[in-house]
Amino acid sequence: MAEPIGAEAQRPNPALEPLTPLIGNWRTTGTHPLVPGTTFHGRTSFEWHESGAFVLMRSEIDEPGIPSAVAIIGSDDAAGTWTMVYFDERDISRRYIVEVSDNEVSWRRDEAGFAQRMVVAIAADGRRLDAQGTMSRDGGPWEDDLRLTFQRIDSPSGRDEPEAGGRRV
Repeated sequence: MAEPIGAEAQRPNPALEPLTPLIGNWRTTGTHPLVPGTTFHGRTSFEWHESGAFVLMRSEIDEPGIPSAVAIIGSDDAAGTWTMVYFDERDISRRYIVEVSDNEVSWRRDEAGFAQRMVVAIAADGRRLDAQGTMSRDGGPWEDDLRLTFQRIDSPSGRDEPEAGGRRV
């Protein structure tokens, strides 16, 4: 059997350690100002990729019109920065700058025609994330965008959390 290519680099990236609170499976509910009165339901996962060299995000919303997506987050240790590369089912790809602070992760892109920001607040117990997106078109004012609440499905160890009544999801 052939040796895997680059196996030595498939290891935890210490620069990504601050993203650990995101790792896991999440149930999402959300709203978008372009679809008033509608609550979206879906799932998102964040997982270590290549044994922790990167973080992989996958997301899907059950209602039509909100695209399923995949993104990968990596770091530049010399610059002390993180970058997310995003792709969704509409064949849209984007690059975001990722920032991490105490109990918060955010990503943003500041392209002239369409700028976006997402700020994700991490609950102290690690079981909930509250995300608020904003957007600006053609340098105009910032407007509300997708708002999501993430409820952890599994424990930080990766095991399923019991729902009310003891049933595991």
